[in-house]
Amino acid sequence: MSLRIVVCVKYVPDATGDRSFAEDLTTDRDAVDGLLSELDEYAVEQALQIAEATEGAEVTVLTAGPEDAADALRKALSMGADKAVHVEDDDLHGTDVLGTSLVLAKAVEHIGYDLVVCGMASTDGGMGVLPALLAERLRVPQVTLLSEVSVADGKVTGRRDGDAATERLQASLPAVVSVTDQSGEARYPSFKGIMAAKKKPVENLDLEDLDIEAEQVGLAGAATAVLSATERPARTAGEIVHDEGEGGKLLAAFLAGRKFV
Repeated sequence: MSLRIVVCVKYVPDATGDRSFAEDLTTDRDAVDGLLSELDEYAVEQALQIAEATEGAEVTVLTAGPEDAADALRKALSMGADKAVHVEDDDLHGTDVLGTSLVLAKAVEHIGYDLVVCGMASTDGGMGVLPALLAERLRVPQVTLLSEVSVADGKVTGRRDGDAATERLQASLPAVVSVTDQSGEARYPSFKGIMAAKKKPVENLDLEDLDIEAEQVGLAGAATAVLSATERPARTAGEIVHDEGEGGKLLAAFLAGRKFV
């Protein structure tokens, strides 16, 4: 039986753009260009490396988001993934991480899987809990924050590097893993890969296909809410400390006055 790998990816606002909130206090995704989350590129790369080392393995990339989120899927397909699934539904607007984990879990079950690979966090929300929530909903082991990962003999093995120690972790398949930005640089899509991606299958699903009620997702189903938001103040000119023999004292007083020391 072939190894079925599903990679969860996200279409996020470009972090270098001028990001803002919409009137309903959700991220205004129309005000800035979007792209495949950089942290998810590492997940795609590790999934492809596992597939290349496993005869008959297949990599499916999965995303939930608006129409433009298809761009994230196309990037992953051009890197080498075999096919893609896009969950798109107007009622997904405003969905928090709990609702997202429900949608992705249902979609993963729809696709069929042995291994689910995620990035360590999204570059817009940055919560980093989606892999654990997904594993809980799927009722499978989670092996998260790996800087190295491999699959053999029905098990996934990885290395997690901490501040004080390095751990070797292993779980039986099926399982959910997440990889860090230390797992290896993601490959750059070749021209051949970009052209081939145009012919690869992309399946489109909505909430009805996944047997999910609208009330379970979106702003109505969110367990969290943004109550208010204000723009970050514009940068002001810094304070220049002129050193005429007393620079050290002036700098120390400046830091102490702001409780840095």
